[in-house]
Amino acid sequence: MPSWVTGQPFLIAASILAVIVFCRAQATYWIARGAATGALRSRFSAKLSGPGVQRATRIVHRYGPPVITVSFLTVGFQTVMNAAAGLTRMPFGRYLLAMIPGCLLWAVLYATVGLAAIEGAIWLAVSSPWAAIAVGAVLVGGLVWWALRRRARRREDPVAPLVAEQQ
Repeated sequence: MPSWVTGQPFLIAASILAVIVFCRAQATYWIARGAATGALRSRFSAKLSGPGVQRATRIVHRYGPPVITVSFLTVGFQTVMNAAAGLTRMPFGRYLLAMIPGCLLWAVLYATVGLAAIEGAIWLAVSSPWAAIAVGAVLVGGLVWWALRRRARRREDPVAPLVAEQQ
């Protein structure tokens, strides 16, 4: 993170970060919306305007705003949701009302915990590269363990034994 952000008081840093994430979210939305408009004018327009697509678009328009707001608390998912809002041509007013609180949440979190975590990681890497590698390995190992455990739970279908007993 540039020092012109990290060296600022909290309100200034959070404001700078809010403007950055606002511009990025807007760019993602409008690029995706432009792509959707272009696709609707192409030979694929019939496939993109069918009843299934229209139903999915209505669902995103109805339930999407809260998901857009919450997506700013995740890593990576916010870009997908901003693009999905543009691709489904979510009305701009509804999108904007969902995006602004998300941007503010992201800026506050990043200006507090996010910057501290980045500075801590840089300090650890500079003072002890082996410790940084160990911490990274533990984090990656924890994520892999969590993902495998989650996958195993999904495979355990509690309905399957009941169906087998009835036959």
